[in-house]
Amino acid sequence: MKKQVIAALLTGAFVLGTLPMCAFADDLETITVAATAAPHAEILEQAKPLLEEQGYDLEVEVFADYVLPNDVVESGEMDANYFQHINYLNSFNEEQGTHLVNAGEIHYEPFGIYAGKKESLDDVEDGDTVAVPNDTTNEARALLLLEAQGWITLDPEAGITATPEDITDNPYNLEIEPFEAAQVARHIDEVSYAVLNGNYALEAGLNAGTDALAVETADSDAIQQYVNIIAVKEGNEDEPKIQALVEVLKSDEIREFIEKEYSGAVVPFEGETGAAETETE
Repeated sequence: MKKQVIAALLTGAFVLGTLPMCAFADDLETITVAATAAPHAEILEQAKPLLEEQGYDLEVEVFADYVLPNDVVESGEMDANYFQHINYLNSFNEEQGTHLVNAGEIHYEPFGIYAGKKESLDDVEDGDTVAVPNDTTNEARALLLLEAQGWITLDPEAGITATPEDITDNPYNLEIEPFEAAQVARHIDEVSYAVLNGNYALEAGLNAGTDALAVETADSDAIQQYVNIIAVKEGNEDEPKIQALVEVLKSDEIREFIEKEYSGAVVPFEGETGAAETETE
């Protein structure tokens, strides 16, 4: 009988002892973030324990395109997304009538020119094909990188909105072949060269820091314009949980993870971009 009483008391003590932990878990406030797989979702996974220490449960949903992550934030289905730069966001707002804003600048991913059928930049010749992303801002960024190699010349007034129609000089008669950003890497064996977004390069097993034939320089105008951000619905940028998310993603712990994990393919951003303000009208 004594043994039964002691066992019951011990069981009760164990259950009571676990209650604070369970209660704490239940008290965590949820942050939902839409992200593309690499590097964004990978970085967010590293942020989970840091946010849990601050009382937040970070839930990440991975998307494979550049449209749905904005749609689910605009609709209020998710709190934020992490996959895009400010110029893409502004373009999306203008084209789709959405009201998304920049809540924090986290990192940049240098665009790179990668070998397709040609193994070296020195091999470029008349009529070569170059695959580029087809969305407005990323296509311009790819063209600016081609211009930096001396392969084409763009109308200086086109800037970050440049399209192939803005090419004023094309000494190699390059054929620019646009594809949806997520599809460029799939066509890399069909073209002479391909210009890839940093995240899609990573998904294809390529690294701008080690595999690209040429990359954007850190002090280029393009880098300043294309820092990847946390985006939220307008009016939610000052919410405590959004501020906590941004703070953690800019922490020393996450910076060290990015530098070690991606070897230059992803670079933590420090300071202000000086990029255009978010446009929501």
